Amino acid sequence: MQLSVRDAASLLNVSEDTVYRWVKEGVLPAYHINEQYRFNRAELLEWATSRQLEISTDVFRDEIRPRAPLSGLTDALEAGDVLYGVEGEDKSVVLRNIINALALPAEVDREFLYQVLLAREALGSTGIGDGIAIPHVRNPVILHINRPAVTLCFLKQAIDFQAIDNKPVSTLFMLITPTVRAHLHLLSRLGFVLRDRAVKAALVRQAPRGELLAELARAEAALAPAEDTGGPQKI
Repeated sequence: MQLSVRDAASLLNVSEDTVYRWVKEGVLPAYHINEQYRFNRAELLEWATSRQLEISTDVFRDEIRPRAPLSGLTDALEAGDVLYGVEGEDKSVVLRNIINALALPAEVDREFLYQVLLAREALGSTGIGDGIAIPHVRNPVILHINRPAVTLCFLKQAIDFQAIDNKPVSTLFMLITPTVRAHLHLLSRLGFVLRDRAVKAALVRQAPRGELLAELARAEAALAPAEDTGGPQKI
């Protein structure tokens, strides 16, 4: 979806002047089309998540109103897994070990998935700061899976992930989704819950699976009232 400057400003909860300034500074991904700036929704959400920016709750309402309900983050985590002690001394080895451990349908080409994830990282690190990264493919529909899954991975040792704050990464959320819509939905929700202090604390101490799911479910539940409101709000 190509968004206008006004759309981008609304999604990011900033003024249009701020959007123009970010574009001129080269920090906000944008395309110059027919003498106007246009923005890709997925890239904006990734950009906002990597900088832990607050985004409008309109993004959550837009994802659920026109079509059937999407799986929540907690459901996707239950469909995935929580992996402890993932080994690897660099990004490529860690990603390889995670992919090998994922519960994927037999028809999914793990080598292909690995190469796509590496290509995505080459475009820019998915390390969002505070020791957390969210590796994912840019075009999820190519995987042909039936339901979204998020796998939470704790590394045996923190590694350099070229994160935005230059801190080593020890916690990864691996997103595997069947459609772009599901990808945006989960990425938005993950960006929201990761601002919760109790969730962050549980991640830092690598809490047991049941406790982690409970904390994430609690944090995600705070989105429910916003989805039913009529006017714009901030999260």
